[in-house]
Amino acid sequence: MIPKFSELTRVSLSRWFLLAGLILLALIATPRTIVAGEGGVSHTIPGAMATLSDLPGTSQAWFLKPMYLNYRGSFSAELPTAAGIAGDVDATTNTVALAGGYTFGQTILGGALYTFAAALPFTWVDISGNVQTVRGTKRVQNSVSGFGDLTVLPVMLAWKCGDWQIDAILPIYAPTGSYEKGRLGNTGLNYWTFDPIVGAVYSNKASGFNAMLHAGYAVNTENPDTEYQSGSLLHLEGVVQQFLPVGLGIVNLGAEGFYFDQVTGDGGSGATLGDFKGRTYGLGPFLGYILPLENKQSLVFELKWLNELETKKRLEGDFIWFKMVYKF
Repeated sequence: MIPKFSELTRVSLSRWFLLAGLILLALIATPRTIVAGEGGVSHTIPGAMATLSDLPGTSQAWFLKPMYLNYRGSFSAELPTAAGIAGDVDATTNTVALAGGYTFGQTILGGALYTFAAALPFTWVDISGNVQTVRGTKRVQNSVSGFGDLTVLPVMLAWKCGDWQIDAILPIYAPTGSYEKGRLGNTGLNYWTFDPIVGAVYSNKASGFNAMLHAGYAVNTENPDTEYQSGSLLHLEGVVQQFLPVGLGIVNLGAEGFYFDQVTGDGGSGATLGDFKGRTYGLGPFLGYILPLENKQSLVFELKWLNELETKKRLEGDFIWFKMVYKF
C-alpha cells in the first residue's frame, strides 16, 4: 500500500523500453536460494515474501519482478546433505529470479482482489564440507549452477479496509531444479513445499508510516531419492517503514525482522540424524524507491540486508536482496 502524496508527478517513459531493460537486468544479475541438502535449508527464505514489493496487488495490473539474492553461510556441526552427512560446511549462493503475474480487476470472496504469479530462479552454488564416506571423511568442494525450483502462487488475495489490508497467499514450490543424489550442492531440493501465508498491513497515507506482519506454515513432501522428509516450518516476518517524497517518487526506509522455527521433526528412512529441527532469527535494514509512471504504471526498487543473529541446525549467514517491480 503506497501513500498518495499530492506533490508526486508522473513521468513519461516507454513501457516496452522499461520491460526490455528489466528482463535484461534479470538475466545478467545473480540471485538464488541456498541449497546444501536436506535439513539445513528450506524453500522458504527470509525476505522472500515480506516487504512492499512482495504484497498481493491492490489494483488491476500486470507486473514483472526481477530479483537478486546473495547468501553466504556456514555450519560447523554435522549436516544431512544430498552427499550424505557433512561437517564444517561453507556455502555461497547467488540467485537470479524473474517473477511475473497479473492482478484481476474483479473482486471475489467479499471484496478481495486476486493475483496469480510465478517465479523461476537460476542459481550458482559454491559449497565445501567434510563429507563422511565409506573410506573415511574427506573435504569436498563443489560448484554447481542451473535452474532452481519453480514457485507458483495460485492464490494471492488482498482485502482492503481503510488503512488496513489483509493478505492470504499460497506459494507452491515445485521440484523443477537440478538435483543429484551424492552431489554436495544442488540448485533444487527435489521435493514439493506448500506454504500458506496470512498477513496484515497497516498504512497511514497522511503520515507515510507503514507496518506489516505475515505468518506462514511450510509443509514439505518427501525427497524420493533420499527418502528424507524435512519437517514443517513456521515463519514470521515483520516490517516497519516510513515513506518520504523525494524528487519524482517516494523513498521508503525501514527494518525487517524474521523468525523461522521448524515445528515438526525430519522423518523418513534417510533421516539418520533424527528430527534435526532447525531455527533461525534475525533482522536488517532496507531501502526502497517508488517511481510513479504515466497511465497508473509504477516502478519499485528495494535493497535490503538481513543478518541471521542465531541459528540452530541450519546454515548461518547473511541475505542480500535486490528487487524491482514494474507494474503496467
